[in-house]
Amino acid sequence: MTAHKSGDPTTLNRLYGRQSGHKLRKGQQELVDSLLPALSVPEEGDVTAAGLFGYDRPLHFEIGFGGGEHLAYRADLLPDHGFIGCEPFLNGVVTALGHIRDRALGNVRLHMGDALSVLSRIPDGSLSFVYLLHPDPWPKARHAKRRMMNPGPVAMIARKLKPGGEFRFGTDHPVYLRWALMVMNGHPDFEWLAGSPTDFQRRPGGWPETRYEAKARSLGHEVWYFRYRRH
Repeated sequence: MTAHKSGDPTTLNRLYGRQSGHKLRKGQQELVDSLLPALSVPEEGDVTAAGLFGYDRPLHFEIGFGGGEHLAYRADLLPDHGFIGCEPFLNGVVTALGHIRDRALGNVRLHMGDALSVLSRIPDGSLSFVYLLHPDPWPKARHAKRRMMNPGPVAMIARKLKPGGEFRFGTDHPVYLRWALMVMNGHPDFEWLAGSPTDFQRRPGGWPETRYEAKARSLGHEVWYFRYRRH
């Protein structure tokens, strides 16, 4: 008999962690009330670039975008691409809405909630990029099943990426690092894009520093960057 249930986020069907923090200011609440409904991913049906943006275009998907710095940077860098960001934390969504408003980004759609519920509705082979940057590490062994970097979610990411599509992962947590390497090294559909032994210690081009990464560095943590290509 095991001490805890097995599984991963694709089988648990439950969000963990807080979903709201400090009370929103008036301007922030106005963003939630006015801008978020206009940008929200539909609750039902297939999620496609044409359905979200009016015509087909390369589609990017970010799991847990935090404050949205990376999402906004990439969307601004690639205005002809479409971006979907998922984040359950209300205050992070509000911060992202501010970036979208300030940069006048028309190529971003958001979902406040579970990323897998949206990812599962994207047709297979549709995504050009998937990003998972500094996810909650869930460092205790009994919490390992909550990690997004697990066989179930990674298999789903592989299905949704088109051949040649890229999965980017970043962390500053050594336990999560070892776990992620174990999961990814055992997956047959991905090729690790590392040309030298130190590549994963250097931030790739087009990958901006987020506030979470800056905080990690200020605490003396090393940060690791991984790029995987879908076969």
